[in-house]
Amino acid sequence: MDSIENLITTLGTNARIAAKSLRGATTQKKNSALKNIAEQIHQNRKVILKANQQDVAQAKDNQLDDALIDRLILDDTRIDGIIESLNQIAALADPIGEITDLKFRPSGIQVGKMRVPLGVMGIIYESRPNVTIDAAALCLKSGNGVILRGGSEAIHSNLALYACVKDGLIDAGLNEYCVQLIDTTDRAAVNALVQASEYIDAIIPRGGKGLVEAISQNATVPVIKHLHGVCHTYIDKDADADKAIKIAFNAKTRRYGVCNAMETLLVHASAAGKVLPELIAEYALKGVELRGCEQTRQFSKQIIAATAEDWDTEYLDAILSIRIINSMSDAIDHIEQHGSGHTESIVTENYTSGRRFITEVDSASVMINASTGFADGFEYGFGAEIGISTDKFHVRGPVGLEGLTSQKYIVLGDGHIRQ
Repeated sequence: MDSIENLITTLGTNARIAAKSLRGATTQKKNSALKNIAEQIHQNRKVILKANQQDVAQAKDNQLDDALIDRLILDDTRIDGIIESLNQIAALADPIGEITDLKFRPSGIQVGKMRVPLGVMGIIYESRPNVTIDAAALCLKSGNGVILRGGSEAIHSNLALYACVKDGLIDAGLNEYCVQLIDTTDRAAVNALVQASEYIDAIIPRGGKGLVEAISQNATVPVIKHLHGVCHTYIDKDADADKAIKIAFNAKTRRYGVCNAMETLLVHASAAGKVLPELIAEYALKGVELRGCEQTRQFSKQIIAATAEDWDTEYLDAILSIRIINSMSDAIDHIEQHGSGHTESIVTENYTSGRRFITEVDSASVMINASTGFADGFEYGFGAEIGISTDKFHVRGPVGLEGLTSQKYIVLGDGHIRQ
């Protein structure tokens, strides 16, 4: 345990020093580091893929579930996506130093706000190796030092990617400790990190509900979190059937093991006959197991009876709950009771209904006529995301550059004294 505490102390001390130097780094230097990292990943593609294959083989030997393995896998397409994400973040406006709301006061001083980094972030995540790069890039561009702790199942992939980050920082003339990766798989490191309030300003856990709950309970550092993603699509009575079928199919089947995948489909009773027969057939061809209410089950004998637990479950798998409801009020009430505050979508051609839905549904992302799969920092134009927050403080929804910053008040005077 002493060795773990010493490790976190060393990492934390280095991170504080690096974060201080990063506050004054120019946008050009930060962007140079991001582009260097992208080039390093491209040049070391074979090394990264080989390391990832080692992790995937181990995961299969350990009989990890398919959704976890899907999140773990890297291939050329996903590496291309990582590189594109880095280039997009480099192209984004730098929020640091932005001055807003500058106003003259009657005393003659000017008062405004300046956007500043949070300081040092701790990012704890499972499975997805791309988070190593997303987290490093977003923290770097937003001027934050960061300590990364990935899951043991992705250790080789994360180490290979982190080597690219370190080289990219050094080549840009930045402190190599701006980004650090905890290279031990000892779980004691997580507890030590989330209690290192002397060094860490905020923790972001990115993983399953169990991980997030455990960190939230043990942390003495502020936590930006979401516990799970029970996302809904509501097909309204005024929905266009073709749009509804396309959206509902994509929201569930684009990828199963992601937090923005639809887990419950709500269908207005008057729209059920127009959309459910085709949707049920398409889901069956895709191998999706359907669990439905009594009315839904009348459309197919293959639909299993949904239990009370199903409405609260984030499957992260090829399973979908379907419920037929009688009004939009019923849909909103269902979401209020069973949703996790992540993402909800309505399919409707009725402007008033759409406006009511986005006004009354209290989730981090609320959509009209779009797949819940769009609830993602990359799709929102953030370049990437560090996670999706269902908290209401300090940031909500996909957490990009601005979500990793705060504001401080600045006062501009010219010899002013207070009377």
